[in-house]
Amino acid sequence: MIHPTAIVDPAALLADDVEVGPFSVIGPDVEIGAGSRIGPHVVIQGPTRLGRRTRVFQFASVGEECQDKKYAGEPTRLEMGDDNIIREGVTLHRGTVQDRGVTTIGSRNLLMAYAHVGHDCVIGDDCILANQVTLGGHVTVGDHVILGGLVAVHQFCHIGVHAMCGGGSIVTKDVPAYLMINGHPAQAHGLNLVGLKRRGFSREALHALTDAYRIVYRQGLTLEQALERLEAQDSRPAEVDTFMASLRASTRGITR
Repeated sequence: MIHPTAIVDPAALLADDVEVGPFSVIGPDVEIGAGSRIGPHVVIQGPTRLGRRTRVFQFASVGEECQDKKYAGEPTRLEMGDDNIIREGVTLHRGTVQDRGVTTIGSRNLLMAYAHVGHDCVIGDDCILANQVTLGGHVTVGDHVILGGLVAVHQFCHIGVHAMCGGGSIVTKDVPAYLMINGHPAQAHGLNLVGLKRRGFSREALHALTDAYRIVYRQGLTLEQALERLEAQDSRPAEVDTFMASLRASTRGITR
């Protein structure tokens, strides 16, 4: 299962059925789960853990030292869940001791060609990062997020669950849950209604989220005033609470 031209450090832990392609290099402190396939010319450095059924395509660099000039060789980590697809030329860097010390990627994510995930990022489950998406260090991406091609996300930004960023967007502020944004700099263009419908959100939830979006974005209120008005509602579905929580959690200001 391991091509004779591949170099696998004896200290690496690979499940018995892991495939490793020609000329790939796997360093020490690397763990790769069962059913995974590592293509040709891939470099994986540790400490790094890849979950089960991971696919890594040619020329990807996984678990390399970060590009932070403060990094001084500390044993930081990269951890990934199961069923992720890492396409050609993707770069995934480990964390820094100045933050969490670990870069974390969940399960069932698709990272398309030449995407970059910087140090200390957190990516949830079921996300798509299209070609050449770039995440600066310390970025947090929620579940079911779609980032279009060439999206660049400034360090420390948070992108809420089920959000969608159009191709070429420059994201410098936090993106609340469920939003659809686009532009340079990115601006809000409504809710990601198509994505929410595809994922089975109820009509009640969609109507409530649409009303909440209008209160925050269309009535000229400050964020504090909008949150107070939403909080005063007698009843609301859990999806609105999630939307409100993403607004409250913002530290960089929200994308307007």
